[in-house]
Order: sequence, then structure tokens, then C-alpha cells
Amino acid sequence: MPIQDPARRAVVTGLGAVMPIGNDFETYWRNLRDGVTGTRLIRSFDASAFEVRIAAEVLDFDPTVAMDAKMARRMSRFIHFAMAAGKEAVADAGIDFGAMTQDERDRVGVVVNTGGGGIEQIIEGTHVHDSKGPRFVSPFAVPALSGSMAACLLSMEYGLTGPVITQVAACASSVIAFQDALRLIRTGECDVVLTGGSEAPILPMAVAALGNMGALSKRNDDPAHASRPFDASRDGFVLGEGGGVVVIESLEHALRRGARPIAEVIGGALTADAFHISAPEPTGRGAARAMANAIRNAEISADEIDYIVAHGTSTPLNDVTETRAIKAAFGDQAYRVPISSPKSMVGHLVGAAGIAGALAALGAIRDQVIPPTANLETPDPECDLDYVPLVARPAKLDTVMVNGFGFGGQNAVAIFRRFSE
Repeated sequence: MPIQDPARRAVVTGLGAVMPIGNDFETYWRNLRDGVTGTRLIRSFDASAFEVRIAAEVLDFDPTVAMDAKMARRMSRFIHFAMAAGKEAVADAGIDFGAMTQDERDRVGVVVNTGGGGIEQIIEGTHVHDSKGPRFVSPFAVPALSGSMAACLLSMEYGLTGPVITQVAACASSVIAFQDALRLIRTGECDVVLTGGSEAPILPMAVAALGNMGALSKRNDDPAHASRPFDASRDGFVLGEGGGVVVIESLEHALRRGARPIAEVIGGALTADAFHISAPEPTGRGAARAMANAIRNAEISADEIDYIVAHGTSTPLNDVTETRAIKAAFGDQAYRVPISSPKSMVGHLVGAAGIAGALAALGAIRDQVIPPTANLETPDPECDLDYVPLVARPAKLDTVMVNGFGFGGQNAVAIFRRFSE
């Protein structure tokens, strides 16, 4: 039986997002549900000489909504996203950390994961060093590039003195964040955990390297249709950026302060392919084990999963492998469970991909509607499951699975359930 102790049940009470299709959760969710895509020609640098000239960038974002201008200048873009999303999530949850005692803040944790952190600081610092000399390199470069600094600054913002955790697991990073949050609640170490991920990888070096790897879509003349998971004409993923944070509390703590839970985190799992630095293991065995183990950890059965938020990158290898993995984990049920990929609209946010997927799952549970897989016009014959093409679908959704599979064969799965007392 699932855990019933209200001190050990982990519920979601607040949502925040900064995404290529919306700089707050409600805008992100509305555009995701409506199939709006955020892929455009790159604006943040001159990509005219690049083979790949498209990405899913966050537009019209002002970091001073989250921090003062001096701190914003000193910190990296991924930190800006995390701080803005974190503040939105805290406000959405209606939680007042300032009214808490020190002992209560000792029981509030922060888990914000990333894939690359502030890699632009290394690039900029190296340029300044080489062109002007070591005396001109910013003393803030090292803190600003640190992957843990987003979580640290959120803890400082609210005086939160519980565990502060950052894990780096490539594209699986922010799915893992939910497993850490669940563990902290279930073990009684925390009453509240700010949980999520953030990434800002749209840089000349990253676009060039991933383009040279052959991982990125080259559909420069038609950006809006470039990310097309499970479609027969897909040719690679679209690099994206963004961040998101979710407030997770023990049910006991949430009810005590009169909060209204959106959903519950009920399980998750991690596995490894141990196969290749970038390609998934062809049979999907590792991903299938992650899904099966997560179902077992959540103490449910496969036929209770009402919707899967796929990793769904739009690469030839990932989408076929994930299809095989879902079939292996679900058996005949694989053909009955609806699946969709937010990356069709926001691109691949690397370390923030998992939080983009989790926010899609939480919006779907709240509003009882499955966001579509945009641009899925001609399904790949090897991807023959129900990928909810083009148009959102109303559905009865109690339990939703979120997949995240990263470079190096890191597989992470989290499971959410509609809240019921």
C-alpha cells in the first residue's frame, strides 16, 4: 500500500517556470497545452556562420525580477532562471519563510540541479584573461560558474538552512531532484523542499560542439517545426534553455498551514546504461528498468499510469530506444497509455529538461488535459505508440510518469499522482 503517514507524504504546493514559451508557469503551461513552439533563429549571438542557427531561447526575461541589478550582473543566466522560478513557486505556494522560526527554517531544503551550470563564465573569463590579463578576470567568475550556486542563492534569499543539494546528471538532472526531495520528506529530514533545475547552454561553443556531433536539428529554414519527436522526418534535437522550481512539502506541513496540494510525488528510480557517452543502449533495457523500478518504488502497477511525459528528444536514436523501453516496461499496456514530449515545443533544456517535463505533468494533472507532441505529422513506423500528436487531449489523469535520460546512460524516472486525502 502507498505511504499514508501525512508526515511522510510529499505534496506539491507551488509552481514556477522560466521557459522558451513563457516566463511564468501559467504562460508556459497554456502555450504547452496549445502546441506553441519556442524554436527560433538564435538571437543571443551571431550564428550566421554556423551549420545550426536555431534554438529555443528564453525571450524578454529581466533577471532583476529575481535579484538586484548588481547581483544579476555578477551571476550566470542559469542562476537568474532558477531565482525567478523559485520566487514564483514560493509565492504560488503562499509560504512565508520570514514568519518561520530558525528551527523551522532548519527543516527547509533546496534541491536545484543543472547539467552545465554557468559555463559562460569560463568562456568569458578565458577571453578576458587572454585579451586583458589575469588582473581583469572577475572575482565572481568562480561562484557564478558553480552549478550549486542557484540552490545556494535560493537558500540565502529565504534564510533556508536545511540541506542544499545540486546533482549533475546531464539530461536526467532535474528528474533526480524530485527523488532527492521525496527522500528528504520521507526520512523526516525536511518539511519543505524547493525542487527543480535550471540551464542556460545556448552558447557558440555548445551549439558548435553539439552540431558537429550531429545531435542538433539543421532545419534552419523552418525553426518552428524543427523539434519533432517520434516523427519519421526528425533530424536531431533543438537546444533550449530555462528553469523551473516546485515547492514540495510533507502533507502534514501543507495541511497545517492551510495549503492546497496540487499533486503528490509518490516514487522514482535511477539506472545506468553503462554503454556509451552519448548514445542510448539500443534495446532500452536501462530506461525500461528505471520505469519498472519507479513503478515498484511508488507501490503501484503499470496499468495505473495514465500518461507518460516522454524524454522524447527528436533524435533518431533516442525516440526509437524510448519506444522500445516503454514497451519493455509496460508490455501490452504500452499501446494504451498516452505519451507526449514537451521538447517538441521547448527544445531540449539539458539539465532543466526534467523540470520542464515535471511541470507539464503537474499542469496535466491539475487541468486533466494532456499537452500534445507538436510537429508529429508522420509517425516513425518504429515509434508506434500513442504520442498524442498535434492537439491536446482531455483525459482522466490520476498518475503520471516523467522520463529523463541523459548522456552517459543516466536514466531517471519520477511519478506524480493527483492529490487525494
